[in-house]
Amino acid sequence: MLEIKNLHARIADTGVEIIRGLNLTVKAGEVAAIMGPNGSGKSTLSYILAGREDYEVTEGDVLYNGESVLEMDPAERAAAGIFLAFQYPLEIPGVATMEFLKVALNAQRKARGEEPLKVPELLKRVKEAAGSLDIEMGMLKRPLNVGFSGGEKKRAEILQMKLLQPKLCVLDETDSGLDIDALKIVAEGVNALRSPDRAMVVITHYQRLLEYIVPDTVHVLYRGQVVRSGDKTLASELEANGYAAIVEEAA
Repeated sequence: MLEIKNLHARIADTGVEIIRGLNLTVKAGEVAAIMGPNGSGKSTLSYILAGREDYEVTEGDVLYNGESVLEMDPAERAAAGIFLAFQYPLEIPGVATMEFLKVALNAQRKARGEEPLKVPELLKRVKEAAGSLDIEMGMLKRPLNVGFSGGEKKRAEILQMKLLQPKLCVLDETDSGLDIDALKIVAEGVNALRSPDRAMVVITHYQRLLEYIVPDTVHVLYRGQVVRSGDKTLASELEANGYAAIVEEAA
């Protein structure tokens, strides 16, 4: 589903190279964890997959279901089924969460040539998805993420995933700022979305999240390259020993 070939990318304004020859393959049905020390390029990778304009790809390619996405803008990527859950979800004052969900759902339906959802059907879908994440409907009347706790922001993003049903989910440090109860709820929501025709890229610093969202593969990123890959036991190894040995070997 996702194939990254010899990817090189830099910050557009400064020209500083962050991704330096990254190769990665993620199959449909797979949950791939991306780990690595600070500054290794994990969040940069997530932004490039989503199409953020701050970054310039100078070499290589990103294939989604066999087609390059590099010329697609973020809206086109979203309509094609790529979803990014942010480490720090943005606050959007003046836009009610429910209105945001309605616009997002219907924009994607329009891109696929489908009719917009009528209000009763929309409410039914939202209530069902929100209930599974312990989200009260009153929260959806509030401006998107404004005044939300860390757990509420992350649950709101998983709610978006449940409703939009993307095919490639990129989770950028979803565990950031969550207490243990919120982490369990978010992880349950993510696990409920696992399916043979959906792939997930889970970016995290710590093995803690991977106790609840158990990955099929683990990849260690260092200086913009994948320097070690393995199964879920690699995450436990990193938790026990840290990144020092892998970083020294890669250097």
